Amino acid sequence: MRRLLPLAAALMMLGGCGLKPLYSSGSASPAAQVLGEIEIVPMEGRAGWLLANALRERMSVVPASASPRYRLQIALDDQITGLAIRRDDSVARERRTLRARYQLVEVGNDGVVLDATAGSDAGIDVVGSDYATIAAEATALERLADVVADQIITRISVSVGQNAAKQ
Repeated sequence: MRRLLPLAAALMMLGGCGLKPLYSSGSASPAAQVLGEIEIVPMEGRAGWLLANALRERMSVVPASASPRYRLQIALDDQITGLAIRRDDSVARERRTLRARYQLVEVGNDGVVLDATAGSDAGIDVVGSDYATIAAEATALERLADVVADQIITRISVSVGQNAAKQ
């Protein structure tokens, strides 16, 4: 019983710290409502397709509104650079970097609500098989698109949550 007393005291103090879950009201929370009102502007290339699908998957929790209130514009930078060189001057390791500069724009007045960046990178071993290397590069891009989508959704949700708390 003595062991549970400090835990109970800590739990009671946690309620007074001012932290509130972003999705505390489920799909009725301000963050979830905004996610349902976002239209994603199409992006070029495989990286754009993967990122758009990852974003739609995360936003599909809330039904999309018929007329979007916001437009999410994203400019992607996808690069692969060689890191380690073997004695025969071939690349032994690569780094794939995916960066996204995104803007959340209010559709009615084209006012920028949020302007930010997200990004991540992954290391890739270059092996003797070209097929294996290409497959590793593709898998890295899929993982990076998921990480960047998570960062974008989190940033939008936090921004909306902060704006709702101010009102």
